[in-house]
Amino acid sequence: MSRSPTATVGDDYWAVLGLSPGADAAALKRGFRAQARRWHPDLNGNDPVAEERFKRVNEAYAVLSDPRRRQAWESGRDPGSLRAERADPFTTGFPDFDDYLDALFGRQSRPDAPGETEADLEQERPEPSRPREEPGVEVTHAPPPPPPVQAANDLETVVDLSPEQALAGTRLELELPGGLAVELWTPPLAGDGWRLRLAGVAPGGADHFLQLRVRRPDGLRIDGLRVHYDLELSPAEAALGCKVVVPTLEGRVQLTVPPCSSSGRLLRLRGLGLSQGERRGDQLVELRIVLPEQISDAEVALYRRLEELSRDG
Repeated sequence: MSRSPTATVGDDYWAVLGLSPGADAAALKRGFRAQARRWHPDLNGNDPVAEERFKRVNEAYAVLSDPRRRQAWESGRDPGSLRAERADPFTTGFPDFDDYLDALFGRQSRPDAPGETEADLEQERPEPSRPREEPGVEVTHAPPPPPPVQAANDLETVVDLSPEQALAGTRLELELPGGLAVELWTPPLAGDGWRLRLAGVAPGGADHFLQLRVRRPDGLRIDGLRVHYDLELSPAEAALGCKVVVPTLEGRVQLTVPPCSSSGRLLRLRGLGLSQGERRGDQLVELRIVLPEQISDAEVALYRRLEELSRDG
């Protein structure tokens, strides 16, 4: 069955959190934690789109975790009119990542979902109480513990896989620095950017990481059954909307970009990912607004006029 060469899509909160539609509450919270940690501005100082992506992650979780707003969104209505009575964490800038999670979830005494560890929850532990000093009683404080022994730095090797190898898993034979030969199988449904840890095999007892790179020459990146593509737009294209042609695993298709699209917005092309049996993934297109290195005097004048109009509005 042939596919239509034109695909039109809109915002997809499930895609923002890296989840399949209809995921349960536990998966929703895990997906939110992972994406919030990934895009928090404090942890992505050199990424110009992290701030916008982080806001979208927060918005997606706020809608999907609220039954009324989620129902409104799924019905095609604006969920903003049903905004919950919750303090806005962005009123005074971006909070510390730990404070941000505390504001949403409250303090946690233990992991609340499978696969989460104490480190995942970034818990704060109370400072140990100091002994009271009574008059005439000498208090001896224990000396500080010695600094930890620093092992050698971890090492990392980039391993290129084809989409087919990443999908099914493949056998690797590698010779690491120092002459150590290793043989291993990559996990099935692996994705671009995954890191596999070889514990204690580097000099000094350090770990050696294998970073998987699953990319095609046309810019498509593979993550399990899902395909990712970064689409660069000019400010005018993002503001006014446009039609562009993007690559997919099945050839090039035309994509409609809605007006007023910001960097970090995700558009979903359903069914254009990898397939495994009856399962088929989607392709996610992430928008990135880019400017040329130099602009003309006329363009500068137009941008200044736009700035004035935005202030007046």
